[in-house]
Amino acid sequence: MGPGLQALLLCDDDKVVRVLRRVLSELEIGVEHCIDADAAVQKITRQRFEAVIIDCTIPEIASRVLKATRSAPANKRAIAVAIIDNQAALKGASEFGAHFVLFKPISLERTKASFRSVRALMKRERRRHARVPVELQVELVSGGGLGSIHTVSVDLAENGMAIKAGSSKLPPSFQIHFSLPEIDSQIGCRAEVAWEGNHIQGIRFHDVPAETAEQLKRWIGRQLMGSDAEEPPVTCKLTDLSLGACYLQTESPFPVRTRLQLMMKVRQLELQIEGIVRVMHSSTGMGVEFMQRTSSQQSRVQEFIQTLVNTTALPNLQVRPDTIDNNASFSSEHVSNNDDPLLSLFQTGAHLPADEFQTELRKQRGVEEEDEVLTV
Repeated sequence: MGPGLQALLLCDDDKVVRVLRRVLSELEIGVEHCIDADAAVQKITRQRFEAVIIDCTIPEIASRVLKATRSAPANKRAIAVAIIDNQAALKGASEFGAHFVLFKPISLERTKASFRSVRALMKRERRRHARVPVELQVELVSGGGLGSIHTVSVDLAENGMAIKAGSSKLPPSFQIHFSLPEIDSQIGCRAEVAWEGNHIQGIRFHDVPAETAEQLKRWIGRQLMGSDAEEPPVTCKLTDLSLGACYLQTESPFPVRTRLQLMMKVRQLELQIEGIVRVMHSSTGMGVEFMQRTSSQQSRVQEFIQTLVNTTALPNLQVRPDTIDNNASFSSEHVSNNDDPLLSLFQTGAHLPADEFQTELRKQRGVEEEDEVLTV
């Protein structure tokens, strides 16, 4: 792997810079510090950063730098962290495209808590684009009876691969097939040419089946484990659970639209489920909507809920981020209070202040004060 995680910091507040430098150093994140927008934009166009941290005291400058970040091919998926003065600036930071916010005056402990989840997402995004050198036999199949092309890969990532370019001109879209070492089943999906280089072509995968994506992620993860091990799970506590959602108490919540892999266990019963963050309260917790509410999944969730009801044991919980999905829509748009009150609260109360949202959660639980009881 190349150099470690890198963050760009645009800030001229010495106190803020000192705190961030200390926290980022402890988390082994390198820092490129700029005090003016021109220098920041120049670096963004020339270097790759896993995170961009911007003081939003002057909104016009913050907006300009974040737009430059999203326009730079190497940094368009960088995690954006906004430093803001007060709650009133929160809406503006969200409109700028910030994933996380830090409120001034920033404290050491709260900043550490926030950057645990920032770092996990930075590392996950880096792993998604990490390229593993490997030679695989690859078949490209085009439609319209044009037959297939056989070639060899140069490297492989979760979202694509580089192949040795032959003399054949590839169509705009085609099917790609290959097998991974140590895995019997064949990998197949739709693909397209993303770029062309010196006897090399970059291939971008599209419409990858969920099972195939998981195989790719695990195989690439194993190849990278020695040099870029995955982050440990973020510590969370399950406080509310329904058939379609859950609320997790944590001081390191992930931003809205983050896809998560959740593993819950109580007694001998395990529940693995994919979710997406719909509500996020800094330093408090996050509301997670389950992505696939099929009848079989709901049966497993119902069994898990029933097991929780019949035991006094608290569930073990592991939460890992996958990616920030900016295209995910709220599938519970028409959920009513009777169908799933928790999901309905995520929809109607997403913009409530954290304390008001917690009050509504307690009303659903049927308690007036903060408690330690998991509600299902």
